[in-house]
Amino acid sequence: MIPTVQILVVLLAIIAAVSWLAARLKIPQAILLVITGVGLALVPGLPDVELAPELVLLLVLPPVIYSSAVAMSWREFRSNLRPITLLAIGCVVFTTVAVAAAAHWLLNLSWAVGFVLGAIVSPPDAMAPLSVARRLHLPRRILVVLEGEGLANDATALILYRFAIAAVSAGVFSFPEAVGTFAAIVVGEILWGIAVGWLMLRLRRWVREPRVEITLSILTPFVAYWPPEHLGGSGVLATVTAGLYISWNGLRLISAATRLQGIFFWDFLIYAIEGMVFLITGLQARTLVSRISDDSLPELVISAIIVSAVVIVARFVWIYPLTYLPRCFIPAIRQKDPSPPWQGTFVLSFTGVRGIVSLAAALAIPFATDNGQLFPARDLILFLTFFVILVTLVGQGLLLPSVLKALGVANAGRREKASDRVEEYRARQQAIEAALVRLDQLAAERNISEDLIAPLRALHHDRLEHTINQSDGDESHRQLTETQDEVELQMITTERQHINELFRKGKLKDEARRRI
Repeated sequence: MIPTVQILVVLLAIIAAVSWLAARLKIPQAILLVITGVGLALVPGLPDVELAPELVLLLVLPPVIYSSAVAMSWREFRSNLRPITLLAIGCVVFTTVAVAAAAHWLLNLSWAVGFVLGAIVSPPDAMAPLSVARRLHLPRRILVVLEGEGLANDATALILYRFAIAAVSAGVFSFPEAVGTFAAIVVGEILWGIAVGWLMLRLRRWVREPRVEITLSILTPFVAYWPPEHLGGSGVLATVTAGLYISWNGLRLISAATRLQGIFFWDFLIYAIEGMVFLITGLQARTLVSRISDDSLPELVISAIIVSAVVIVARFVWIYPLTYLPRCFIPAIRQKDPSPPWQGTFVLSFTGVRGIVSLAAALAIPFATDNGQLFPARDLILFLTFFVILVTLVGQGLLLPSVLKALGVANAGRREKASDRVEEYRARQQAIEAALVRLDQLAAERNISEDLIAPLRALHHDRLEHTINQSDGDESHRQLTETQDEVELQMITTERQHINELFRKGKLKDEARRRI
């Protein structure tokens, strides 16, 4: 137990150092953590660190998926449901079949084992591409589609993975039965996710205590995920549904204090979880290499290159026809949603990097089949999966900024962001005006003296003027408000320093200092 705790402390220190370096090098944290893990894994004498698949599938995956779903806009998810579905279901199934065919015809694996490999490497991880895309200000729709795909594709892949594992273990497979089971899982998990989201929101509204509500928010993804997973589903779709339900309904049922505390808590929790998993992913290199004999290494590398190429090319082959052909033959789609520029389609095609779900699924492959024989090609699947993760996450991830700039889509979302800002400040302005109207109503209803009302009215008028200046298109107004904000921040800093100085001199008690 003590060595394990020591290793965890060292890993947290490494995560902090790598995150600091990644921010300054402008490299996604996930990529640099994997590279660091691989480098540490090759250092002789360091202890082996292995990733338990149950840890990822049952403890790590639920909160990560739930957090992304809560942060996702249900309105934007719904308006982009067609491309998200085509990617999260269609592209995952297509990639699984393509990899299975390549593994069967080129690597001489059985169809069932090929489908296991295909299901494992089919779901992209959107975290690293999204960090690059947001930093380079890509159009909002590309971000929404990538984020929506990242939420739902794990469910498709894990369901296919379970079917493929069962086919290898039992030696039989029924396509009609699999389709019916898949449909039942999808419907059942959506209903269960809605039920969990509804129940947890009502419980949180009932308790109205931030610490208890945050505790319930931690329990929510596990309550949504574990029962469907135990019953043969994936649990992912139920967790996504619960998160989206809370995202849409939570603003009117969750208190402001809970939201403020919850944002910081969940931000740190996901940062620590993802950092730990990506670092340990790289550390798996030593374990995987030790299972492969030196004699077969060239053949294994060739096989890994083939699988990686199929994974990358399959996404392009799926996305381009499904983007433009429906608009050519179906006028309703073309009128509602005109054809996007090819550069945006290329970005979606290029961002299919693989991550923690693929590695966890590969590690979770059973060692033996139902009849007691060793699971065929288990070590080979592990090696190929790890290679695909390195090629896509590190290779494509590092190339992504250059590709976006070469395509001319970098900073294309700045105009959208400016428009969103104008819309935001208009909403703030209208809200303040509504508050001023309500203030006059309260003064009349309760016969409140003008001496009490005047300071509040002056304060809100100052806020209104500040908001109008921020939304004004004149650059001089914008510079003025930025200067005001900077001056105000300096004043707050001076206040804080003075309070701390009084505390150090013994002129202020600790409890009073905390309240201030």
